[in-house]
Amino acid sequence: MELFKSDTNFDFMALRKVSLTLSAILCVIAAAIIFVRGLDYGLDFTGGTLVQVTYEKDADIAEVRKAVEDHGFAGAVVQSLGNTKEYAIRIKPHEGDADAAKATTDAAKPAEGEAAKPADAASKEADKLAGEVLKALKTARQDVTIHSSSFVGPQVGEELRSDGLVAVLFVILGIMAYLWFRFELRFAIAAVASEIHDTLLTVGIFALTGREFDLPALAAVLSVVGYSINDKVVVFDRVREIFRSSRKGEPYEILNRSINSTMSRTIMTGLTTSLAVGTLYFVGGPALQNFGLIMLIGIFVGTLSSIFFANPVLLWLGVSKQDLMPVTREDPELARRP
Repeated sequence: MELFKSDTNFDFMALRKVSLTLSAILCVIAAAIIFVRGLDYGLDFTGGTLVQVTYEKDADIAEVRKAVEDHGFAGAVVQSLGNTKEYAIRIKPHEGDADAAKATTDAAKPAEGEAAKPADAASKEADKLAGEVLKALKTARQDVTIHSSSFVGPQVGEELRSDGLVAVLFVILGIMAYLWFRFELRFAIAAVASEIHDTLLTVGIFALTGREFDLPALAAVLSVVGYSINDKVVVFDRVREIFRSSRKGEPYEILNRSINSTMSRTIMTGLTTSLAVGTLYFVGGPALQNFGLIMLIGIFVGTLSSIFFANPVLLWLGVSKQDLMPVTREDPELARRP
C-alpha cells in the first residue's frame, strides 16, 4: 500500500536547518526536565513494599487511596489490576528508612556456608507492613483481604537502575558498531545521534507526565531504540542504493529522494505499530500502560526523526557517493593490500 505517489518529491532537506535547530532545542529542554525534575522511579528501582488486596464487592480507587493516606501512608501508589475489586498498593520507603531497610536486607543474607532461612527478615517486614495496610483499609471497608505482599530492597533497586543504564548504552554502542560495519562511519554517527535524540525526547516527555518509571517502562525505552534504528536502517539502505545506481546526483538530491521513496513505508509502519502498542496502553491494564505510553511516544518521535533528523545529519557530515561505492580491484587502497 502506497500513501504517496512514486514521483512524490517533497523537499525535506530544505527544512534541515529548521529541523536540526528545533531538535537541538527540544533535546536541551528534555535533558533539563530529566535532570531537574527527575524520573519518578517505581518500586522496582527504589525498593519498598507491594501489597495486593482484593475486595468482595466493587470499590472505588479514590476510596482505597484515601483510606491508605489517612493512616500515614503518604505517597502510596494505588493502581487497579484491571477491575474494581483488585488493587496494587505500592509503598516506597521513607528516606530515613532506606538505610534501615538496607540493613534489614543485609542482615537477612545468610553467612558463607550457612543455608538461607526460609522466612527472611525482608519478607517479615513486608508481612508486617501488609498487616498495617489491611488494618487501614478495614477502617473504611470490611470486605477486603490481602492477596499477596512482597518486599524489594533498595540495594536491588539501585542495581536494577544502573544495569538499565548500562543496557541502554550497550545497545547504542552495539548499533553504532553494526552500522559502521554495514555502511560507513558517517552513517553510524548519524544513527547514534538519532538514537540519543529519540531516547532523550521520549524519556523527557515521559518525565513531564510525572508517571512512575518502572521495569516495563525501561523495557519500552529499549524497544524504542530497536524500533527507531530499524526505521533508520531502511532509509539508509535506500540512500546507499540510490547513490550506487545514480550516475549523477548531488547528496542533497539523493537524500531527498531516499526520504520520499521510503516515506510511505515509514508512516505505515509507524501507524500499524501504534495500533498494537495503543491497544496495550488503553486495554492492557495498569501493568502495561507505561510500556504502551512510552512506545507510542517513541514511535512518534522516531518516525519524525527518520524524516527530519537522520538524513540532515548525514548531509551535515558530508556523505558522498564515493563513500558508498563497493571496493574494486582497481581501488588503490585494495591494491596496497598483500
